[in-house]
Amino acid sequence: MSRQESTEQYLRALKLGRRCYKDCVLHGHYPYPQVLDEILEGAVTAGQVDLGVIEIPTDHIAGTKTQGRRSAFAANFMPLMETDSEFAAKWISLCADHLGDEGIRDPIRCYEYLGRFYVQEGNKRVSVLKSYGAPTIPGYVVRMIPVWSQDPEILAYYEFMESYKLTRLYRVSFSRAGSFAKLQAALGFEPDHVWTEDERQHFTAGFTYFQDAFRKLGGESLPITVADALLVWLKIYDFEDLRTTPAAELVKTLSAVWQDVKVLGTEQPISVATEEVAEPAGEPGLLGRLFKPKRLNVAFLNEHRPEESDWARAHDLGRQYLETVMEDLVTVQVFNGIQSGAAAEEAIDRAVENGAQVLITTTPPLIGVCRKAAAKYPGLRILNCSVSMPYTGVRTYYSRIYEGKFITGAIAGAMCPSGRIGYVASSPIFGVPASINAFALGARLTNPRARVRLRWSCMEEHAMETLAREGTELISNRDIPTPDRTREPWGLCQALEGGRFLSLASPYWHWGNFYVKLVRSILSGGWDALSAQNAGRAVNYWWGMGSQVIGVLLREDLPAGARQLAEILYRGLAAGAIHPFQRPIRSQDGTLQSDGSRWFTPEEILHMNWLCDCVEGSIPAFEDLLPFAQNLVRLQGLDRDRIPPEKEGTIL
Repeated sequence: MSRQESTEQYLRALKLGRRCYKDCVLHGHYPYPQVLDEILEGAVTAGQVDLGVIEIPTDHIAGTKTQGRRSAFAANFMPLMETDSEFAAKWISLCADHLGDEGIRDPIRCYEYLGRFYVQEGNKRVSVLKSYGAPTIPGYVVRMIPVWSQDPEILAYYEFMESYKLTRLYRVSFSRAGSFAKLQAALGFEPDHVWTEDERQHFTAGFTYFQDAFRKLGGESLPITVADALLVWLKIYDFEDLRTTPAAELVKTLSAVWQDVKVLGTEQPISVATEEVAEPAGEPGLLGRLFKPKRLNVAFLNEHRPEESDWARAHDLGRQYLETVMEDLVTVQVFNGIQSGAAAEEAIDRAVENGAQVLITTTPPLIGVCRKAAAKYPGLRILNCSVSMPYTGVRTYYSRIYEGKFITGAIAGAMCPSGRIGYVASSPIFGVPASINAFALGARLTNPRARVRLRWSCMEEHAMETLAREGTELISNRDIPTPDRTREPWGLCQALEGGRFLSLASPYWHWGNFYVKLVRSILSGGWDALSAQNAGRAVNYWWGMGSQVIGVLLREDLPAGARQLAEILYRGLAAGAIHPFQRPIRSQDGTLQSDGSRWFTPEEILHMNWLCDCVEGSIPAFEDLLPFAQNLVRLQGLDRDRIPPEKEGTIL
């Protein structure tokens, strides 16, 4: 009986093999198993490691060690030879052994390279077991180690080799470095936790359920791993849900974050929108006229109360401005002092129950609850005040404050003949080095001898006073959040005797203008137009002076020449006639970052991680920061992917 069953199984496998072969040829893919010797031909490896006998995930078996009889198999290791061939007879006999009392027990022998396995002995055993859907195959494995390099794939693999020492699981592999630490945190483990056998089995069981859902949604066609997708899912759901959630419901929850999963495989997952989106051209169609909202219900969620936080107050003034300007077009809900995740989720639920169509959260730590809300309420338009977050269901917004810094830097250079100028930066997060550099370039514009001494408020509490004691004459301090809060020292300050400071000029945010323009864009169809332009990508609003969301407050008795200079630069920046970084620029290490003929892209400016050669100081490491700054840097830091996440924190 087993012989007949084995023959029938071969016919089924043959059909799958031929189908795979045809699909590969049709789509221009190699139709046979890959050959490791050909992959490594002419390449240098860093050595070999004997891993002994391990359970090999069958979906990680990519090919054979040598050419051998590779033409007997399709790329999926299903047979291609006719049923009357010697190959088929051996395959059928092996299949009969598998169906017998003892089954196939001898381990295969293979090599592993970059997380994929290449069979040296046991190709037909792999084929038979794969035809039955075996999740793993025992095999004696030798690992071929690639030479280390900065290539993202190599970096991710070297991290995998370290994580394998902790998990002993090949399934836990990621396409980018830094991900394993996030998985450990999401599972509630310390970074160096060694998994027990029970933990391995528990994880494997849940991972298998998740992998099935991943495949049902077409995940195998994406250039990412199942573990990559799982990490996205774990940012919203708990791992313990995997084993208790019905399969259909699990697919539904994964579908809710599927766009974020797909974004992982794109080269540019974030679209930076630097200008307002106008109303779509042409007359809207019937559906557009029917579904374009005539009035919006907008909910604001603030971590802190406006009376306790200048940042919250700035956004609340923007909310009040929105209500005043668009009184007939908006209904506004406000939730203040929402600091815990549970309280935030409850507030969002109440907002939606009360008809909210737009949710605006004003601080980066609220990004986690925003993502949960995006999965729970797919029709809700959600924004978070942050930058560079690759989540398609949550749009982020901020402003190009570096444009204002360029103006205050030019004022500093003009008013400081000695060139002894200081700068107190906040934290090493996205956009801050750009502001430092823009300020320094502004100072150099009006004073070629200017040097900018850099200090960080995230490292020392009295950085400004330290600069003053060192003889620094003008210092750029923290910006004012609103023009009506001018308690000194704010913005660009002049150091006076007795440890006093005189504020001269400061960039500020006009959140009201942003909120009005945003709501008008939604009402006119601009939100949907931007979605269509950036299908499958996250959207980051990053507007500047041209959109009137950034201003510069000048001291009333500022010298007339400095005031006129500021006004000229403001008009030029707002009109797009002046670009702070379009000039020859060298970084501190002497690298020519620009010869003056090119513009930096918005992404290059946001992710700038170098300082101009006229800046004295450096970007601090995470471990050198004061504790209060570390949470923000985990979320928005230049090197956030290299920072081990906290178990209780938001896992980005």
